[in-house]
Amino acid sequence: MAHALHLPHPIRAAATEGWVPAVHRIGAVGVAVVIAAFGVLGLLDGLAYFSTDGEQIAGLSSNGLLSTISLVTAAVLVVAALRSSRVASTTMLVIGALFLVSALANLAVLESDLNLLAFSMANVIFSIVAGLVLLTLGAYGRVSGNLPADSPYRSEGSPDVPDTSQQLPETPAERAAERAMRNAELAVVEHRATADQQRRVAAMAQVRTRADRRDVWLSFDQGALG
Repeated sequence: MAHALHLPHPIRAAATEGWVPAVHRIGAVGVAVVIAAFGVLGLLDGLAYFSTDGEQIAGLSSNGLLSTISLVTAAVLVVAALRSSRVASTTMLVIGALFLVSALANLAVLESDLNLLAFSMANVIFSIVAGLVLLTLGAYGRVSGNLPADSPYRSEGSPDVPDTSQQLPETPAERAAERAMRNAELAVVEHRATADQQRRVAAMAQVRTRADRRDVWLSFDQGALG
């Protein structure tokens, strides 16, 4: 019995996944459209496949080989966008780097018999710009010191550690509690803690954040006052 293969529409899927996945999926498709248009125009124009001189297509030099490579590259980007935002991001990073390498390599062989892709200086500039665009889109929300909240890469490579940046003590009582907490924990380690210190340290071990640990300590003080 045949089963239909349902691939997600990249724009519809991006709308339900968040802003960062949307940039990856839609960005990959957008760049693919531009590259595919260049490739299709080249093939429709009947360019010689291995000509090193090339002909002008949309302001760039091209031959049959470059047109074919453009179409293959566009297809890879579209398939990556259909697979997932993560695949689209990785694919854009890889292809973006290849565009930059291609720009440098073809710059070295301009106006020579080794110019197999019929590059001109305009092609070199386009490859650099396209490579930087792909790298920027692929790295968005993935390579940064302050990732967006909806980034699927936010917790990659690090444990789920709560943010303690806003948990510093603010009142004299909280600062005094933290000093007492440190003293109690040191006393437990050195096996000289009182029974009260042992109970408090054991209770603090049941919570994770700095603020929660401080609240536990202060709850013992409030209980004693009550």
